[in-house]
Amino acid sequence: MMRFGRFRFLALLSAAFVALTLVSVDFAEARRGGSFGSRGFRTQQAAPPTRTAPNQTGPVERSMTPAPSTAPRQQQTTGQQQRPGMFSGLGGGLMRGILIGGLFGMLLGYGFGGMAGALGFLIQLLLIGALVWLAMAFFRSRRQPAVAGGGRAPASAGGPALGQPSRRDAAPQSAPATSSSGFTLPRIGGGATAAASQTSDIIVEQADLDMFERRLGEVQRAFADEDHAALRRLSTPEMVSYFSEELADNAKRGVRNEVTGVQLLQADIAEAWNEGADDYATAAFRYEAIDVLRDRATGALAGGVDEPTETIELWTFVRNNGGEWKLSAIQEAGAQGA
Repeated sequence: MMRFGRFRFLALLSAAFVALTLVSVDFAEARRGGSFGSRGFRTQQAAPPTRTAPNQTGPVERSMTPAPSTAPRQQQTTGQQQRPGMFSGLGGGLMRGILIGGLFGMLLGYGFGGMAGALGFLIQLLLIGALVWLAMAFFRSRRQPAVAGGGRAPASAGGPALGQPSRRDAAPQSAPATSSSGFTLPRIGGGATAAASQTSDIIVEQADLDMFERRLGEVQRAFADEDHAALRRLSTPEMVSYFSEELADNAKRGVRNEVTGVQLLQADIAEAWNEGADDYATAAFRYEAIDVLRDRATGALAGGVDEPTETIELWTFVRNNGGEWKLSAIQEAGAQGA
């Protein structure tokens, strides 16, 4: 009993130590960082390296986008495994009932179904087998679907129309563009690995590049000001939910995240693609900012370093039917002190 009490005390002490360690780490960093959001069909794929973010960045870790499913194949396999056998279904039940009834008749001395002798037994078995075979053939023919159109496979709904080039073929290669801040940004997304067949690379225009640069500062300012209306205007609903969760956690802890002096140092496009009505673009940003936590009551420093630090992140933007670009994912690619 004493040994059990000592073990319980050590377990509680270890749990308390781990909790204090986590709290200290949480307060030491102004931002949670990490990888969250959605990149459409490419959410579970790693973005290609760029000049700004040369290290390979993994797929998005926290996302509401479900992983690709193999449900149709599993359903087909299950259907094949559940195909009725000789003694299953209506015919099987009928045959089992007749055989059991015949055996009871033999045990009671009336022969197999009332017919005496071996010849009657064989004739009755043959009749039963013929009836079961006819019934199974009839039901099998009703279950088989008819093939329409002479067996011709239907055209793919996601492919280009006949005689019309796809967006990838129609988009000419452009020279690299320069943003208003003077940093080189390629116009074309250069994904090294093809994503799902539903996506195709697109052109990123100069106006889009300037918009991405503005979004970097606007989102940082809206988050620091805890401006939920601005976050909803600049981000997707999924990203707003993550931002709101972090802001609520900061309020519960009595701190606020202060981000000032955001300055873009280098940027380029990792990839840009289309998914039906949605366009996506993933940009690699290396920027400088003062990112700290401050006590809500006193304004004292509660986390982070009160001096500029450099951060490298991948920001993915999405627009629907050519509308405004909205932030849909952030992935941490690296950070270093200034």
